[in-house]
Amino acid sequence: MTAPETLATNLELPLHGLLAAIAVTYLATLVVSRLAVQLRVPAILGILVLGVAIQPAEQLFSLQTVEALHTVTLSMLLFVAGLNSDTHHIRGFLNYGVLLAVGGVAVSSLLLGGLIWAIFSGLGHPIPLSVALLVAACLGSTDAGATLSVLRSVQDRVPVRVRSLLEFESSVNDPAAILFLFLIVGLAGSGGGDAGTLLDQLQSFLKSVGSGILVGLILTYLAQFVLNHLVTSKDQILVVGISMALASYGFATLLGGSGFIATYVTGLFLANNIYENPLITPELLEHSLEPFNTTMQITVFLLFGVLIDASSIPAALLAGGLVAAGLMLIARPASVLLFQRWSPFNWRAGALISWCGLRGAVPIALGYSVTQALPSLPGLSPAEIPPLTNLIEALIFVVVFLNLSVQGLTLPWLCRQLEH
Repeated sequence: MTAPETLATNLELPLHGLLAAIAVTYLATLVVSRLAVQLRVPAILGILVLGVAIQPAEQLFSLQTVEALHTVTLSMLLFVAGLNSDTHHIRGFLNYGVLLAVGGVAVSSLLLGGLIWAIFSGLGHPIPLSVALLVAACLGSTDAGATLSVLRSVQDRVPVRVRSLLEFESSVNDPAAILFLFLIVGLAGSGGGDAGTLLDQLQSFLKSVGSGILVGLILTYLAQFVLNHLVTSKDQILVVGISMALASYGFATLLGGSGFIATYVTGLFLANNIYENPLITPELLEHSLEPFNTTMQITVFLLFGVLIDASSIPAALLAGGLVAAGLMLIARPASVLLFQRWSPFNWRAGALISWCGLRGAVPIALGYSVTQALPSLPGLSPAEIPPLTNLIEALIFVVVFLNLSVQGLTLPWLCRQLEH
């Protein structure tokens, strides 16, 4: 049997039917994006809803297909996040940007994890604290693309430095959220054992991160050589970018390191390099990969919407609403307020920054990682995992939906109010 025939058999559709379905779905995202923009909410919100609306498509994807799509999309999102982490754009407040991105993720995730645990306990459906922290960790990353798209209508009222900070923060807190997530998975997997077990888990975590950073640095030098000496046309930059992102993930994983950290590090150092080739600039690298990055974001939201059990969403509405309120009104503002003393911005800008914590593609992608980590957590029986998986997916959907809706609709109004 040939490869295309095998693919078609696994996906329960003829290959030509599958390609037609994919084409129609991606074109439909343009329609819902247009409607979302007219409603003044982030376009990705409409795409997420579209994914839920085409639930029958769930049968098209095998587990292997889902895992492959998750790996590729998250790797590319992190690579582009690294490219967006250009330190030249935030000269004068780089330290504050790093504090807000890294420290903010830790603070907001810990606070939100405690809130999630307390909310479910108060509703009479307690969940383990480790699960609550995992969900909070995947919701720790912000999305500058969603924020800036909403602010486009009032961009004259938003200082350029604030926009630069929001973009830098969202780029840096992506890997910070992943590190926090992996750390919680490792420590929770130890089952709260003795100090030796916890130390082993911590060493394994540091080894994984260190190997990922090392591979990322090596691939940066290779990519720099390719860009300086082998690229002869701007059309080739996209090929180089995709190749280096996938190579970073692949080689780091083969060496036992974190492939996701490797892809981010590669993008980060490429964004802050000086190139001998006059065709290459960090800005051109970023812009060349924007269309592919947009495709990855659309894929993440469609995939999450398709795979979620829609029947579990109503049961998660109350808890999701409370968690979303805790995220927007407590966790995010507290993480900004804690580092306000190091901020070069006044309280008005600080209020805007705290309300600009829109969640996007990376939290959605990490939601799949959380459900995959559940079997490794102690104290959960096999019978508990499927309903808990459905609950987590529904909770993340509700929180992201409310976050994008409420903050997306109110951000322009807040900008006008803070201007006076």
